[in-house]
Amino acid sequence: MSPILPLNRRTAAFALTAALLVPALAACGSSDDKKTDAGASASASASAEPKAANLTVLAASSLTDVFKTAGAAYEKSHPGTKVTFSFAGSQELAAQVKQGAPADALVTADTKTMDGLKAETNDPAIIAKNRLVIATGKGNPFKIAGLKDLADTKIKVVLAAPEVPVGRYSKQILDAQKIEVKPVSQEPNVRAVLSKVELGEADAGLVYKTDTLKSGDKVAVVDIPDAENAVASYPAASLKGSKNPEAAAAFVAWLSTPEAQKILQDAGFQKA
Repeated sequence: MSPILPLNRRTAAFALTAALLVPALAACGSSDDKKTDAGASASASASAEPKAANLTVLAASSLTDVFKTAGAAYEKSHPGTKVTFSFAGSQELAAQVKQGAPADALVTADTKTMDGLKAETNDPAIIAKNRLVIATGKGNPFKIAGLKDLADTKIKVVLAAPEVPVGRYSKQILDAQKIEVKPVSQEPNVRAVLSKVELGEADAGLVYKTDTLKSGDKVAVVDIPDAENAVASYPAASLKGSKNPEAAAAFVAWLSTPEAQKILQDAGFQKA
């Protein structure tokens, strides 16, 4: 049995015990508060959305149709944000960026063009891939079956200019097969090449597969075997000069999400 302390000693012992407990309880409460604050902070950070903004995106001509669909989808899931696209050949877009054109993000049809803009862009990510096909006149009247047929001087062939990504890819695959083609014209972007064939101003042209999907029966499409083809990669990056850096980065990141990838692949683009 513990000895019974005198009243004054019991009072002192109780006071000492209480004094020791108060800091310990305070420390526990402080730790719990910190955990709660940290959890709330992490939750808020995870759910944070960039502020609504008006974004201008410079994009390769071959993305014209699919990005209109993608832009509408993005605006629907990001209320208050407006995405405006400016389409042109990748080399034209690069020139605009270097000249300081007001824009927030850039998507090119090749990595070479994007690599030349490291001083103006943040780290790029490949969002899609594409392949070349031969677009011929309606019904393929010259019975073009492959790349070698494009060397026939009776066939009016139109290509993109060599400084344009699709023009560079075209030269790459023709040179690899040792096929000499004398184009009747060299166009500033892939859409101009396709338009020449659709209008009957050329008999054939090398374009991206995705570009022919909207042509209907205006053109016939001749596939190029993978062993003779080139793969076009599409990198996307936000621009360092953007006035909406967070919103621009969010849009570029969204292009790699399942929602955006489905839109791209439904339009014929290959998975990045």
